[in-house]
Formats: sequence, structure tokens, C-alpha cells
Amino acid sequence: MTDDMVVILTALNVEYEAVRRRLVDLRTHIHVRGTRFEVGNLAAGGGVALALTGKGNHSAAVLAERAIEEFEPVAVLFVGVAGALWDATPLGDVVVATHVYAYHGGTSEDDGLKARPRAWEADHGIGQLASHIARTGHWAEEADPGTRLPSVHFGPIAAGEVVQNSGISAEAEWIRQHYNDAVAIEMESAGVAQAGHLAGSPVAIVRGISDHADGTKNTDDDGRWQPRAANNAAAFANRLADELIGEQEHSTMRHRDTDRTGDVTSIAYGNVGIQARDVSNSSVWMGTPGPTSPTPDLAAQLAAVREELARARSSGRLDSPTCDAAQDELDLAGKALEENTPDAKSKSVLALKRLRGLIDESAEIAAKVAALITAVSGLS
Repeated sequence: MTDDMVVILTALNVEYEAVRRRLVDLRTHIHVRGTRFEVGNLAAGGGVALALTGKGNHSAAVLAERAIEEFEPVAVLFVGVAGALWDATPLGDVVVATHVYAYHGGTSEDDGLKARPRAWEADHGIGQLASHIARTGHWAEEADPGTRLPSVHFGPIAAGEVVQNSGISAEAEWIRQHYNDAVAIEMESAGVAQAGHLAGSPVAIVRGISDHADGTKNTDDDGRWQPRAANNAAAFANRLADELIGEQEHSTMRHRDTDRTGDVTSIAYGNVGIQARDVSNSSVWMGTPGPTSPTPDLAAQLAAVREELARARSSGRLDSPTCDAAQDELDLAGKALEENTPDAKSKSVLALKRLRGLIDESAEIAAKVAALITAVSGLS
């Protein structure tokens, strides 16, 4: 179990439910501005924060940036359904974006509308991992049993501001003329990609194909294919999230090669090598032992935060709903530490991070919570 987590966002309730039923230990987390997240764990143990953005690139961008700020995730996955372009992708299959086109950018001139697109490429590491998962096929065991075994396709996704359901409209011709390598079309990916770009968070777009965006889309087909496509996308995203968190656990091994001989550590950072007497986190002591720190009295630190919350409530610095939610997270952190299980530290850190997000307007309490997070993260 890792201290890190993945944020999964969806636009529609059918997509949200497809992701949600794959999570366990769900609990509600409310942002200070009212956005409601559900935080839980994958069956394999990784942490996930789930939220519904609603339709459209703008709302998706706002909620994505809010989620990144709140949870500092390993990655953001946008999961849901999309329409296939050029009738090239069978219904129920999954598309993973190699890059995203915001196709509505343009300038209107006397001789027509000229494209001024924006595009975001998918994170290289996530793309490599997604390709590996697609090749192994292990994710498909969770796919919808009512259809043929779905395939995974990689290619550009076009994201606009309208529901596209025509193969002959001016909009369809515009897309065909300027974005003819796009394999799917929808309405949120550009917003999420932009938010990830600005916040420095990797983003992956995972879409199940529920229609062909060619005029054949109708309510009956939506009722039949949207749940299947959403389920297949959620199945792939579930495996991708699990692998991302697993890789994060071993990130230190990828970036730092250590070879311990006696009490001397050899470390290679890129092309630079050093030998050190002691190594602690990112600090290195040459020749002499590093400083020793006593085991922090976590119970006392938890109690101190609890007292600060009580004072903040009584003084009016924090409102009662915020204090109640903060106390709940503090209780979760304390109970997790008492469990003495392999994932207790992770549960505690996640609760403390959520607590920090709730009380970030109070610098004094936030500083104490940050110290607690550091102390708990340092437990062996």
C-alpha cells in the first residue's frame, strides 16, 4: 500500500457508478467549496479519489484542478464514454488518448473558419504503461460479460463543446478536414488535459465507445451501450490506476540505485555517484553517522491538532461543518495507526492529507498537520 493515490473523474453518473463499484472502504470527502469526492481503495489496495464533473470541458477543468490541489495525486484519470469517429472503432472497445485536440479553437475570416487548435500529448510513462496493460489483456477479465472481449485502441481524441451526432454536418466536415486522425470524440478531455498541464500532474484519458457519432446515436442505444462502454473503460482504468500506484511505490528504486556494503552506501543519481556513511530520505552524511531523531509522540501530536480544532471552532476561525469533517479525518488517522497493519500508515497519511485540505485556511493548524504527515510517513 502506498501513501499516494489516483484521482478518477467522470462526467456522467453511469460512468461514475462503473468506477465506484470497483472501490472499497468508501468515505465522503467534501472540499471547502462544496465539491463532493468519494475516497476509497482499489481491491488491490491503492487509494482513489472519485468525483463527478458534469458535462463540458470547462467544468471538467475546474474540478480536475481542484482535485489535483486537494489530493496531490500520482495521476488524474478521466474515465467514461465517447463516440467513435470514421466508424473505425467497434462499440464497447476502449480508446486511450495519445493526445487530445481542443478542436473548437479557430478564427472566422471572409473565406471561412480557420482552425487554431490546441493539443496536449499524453504523459509518456502512462502511455507506455497503458500499452503494456493492453498487450497483456489482464484487465479484460473485469470487462462487461455481455459483449465480445473488448480491444484497446490508442490515438487522438477530439474534445469540443457540443454533442456530435452526424456524419454530414458542417461540424463533422470541420473535424474530418482538420482532425482526421482522431479516433473518438467527446466533451471533457481538453479541460482535464489543460488542468493537468497547468498543475504538473500526469493525465490519462480512458474512453469506452458507446456510439459512432454519425447520426445513429439514440436513447435506446445509449441505454444499451453506455453502461457497457463505461464498464469497459472503468475496468481498464482500474488496472491502470493500480499499476500507477504500484510503480509509485518503487519510484525510489527507479531513480536511486543503492548498494549497501557494511555501513557505507553507494548512490547513483543519473551520472553522478557518491559514497555516504548514512542516508536519510534526501539527506546524506559523509563519513559520520547522521543525526538520530526520537520516535515522534504521535498521540500527543494528534491531541494537539484536536485541541487546535476545538479552539478554532470556539473562536469562529473555522465553521462547525469544517471542524466536524476535520475531526472525522483525525479520528480515521488515529484509528489507522492503532491497527498496526501493513497499510495502516497509508490510511493514516491519506486521512491527514484530507484533513490538511479542509483546514488550509488556518496556517497554524495546517503546519501541525503537515508535521504529523511527515512523522507518520517516516514510520517504518
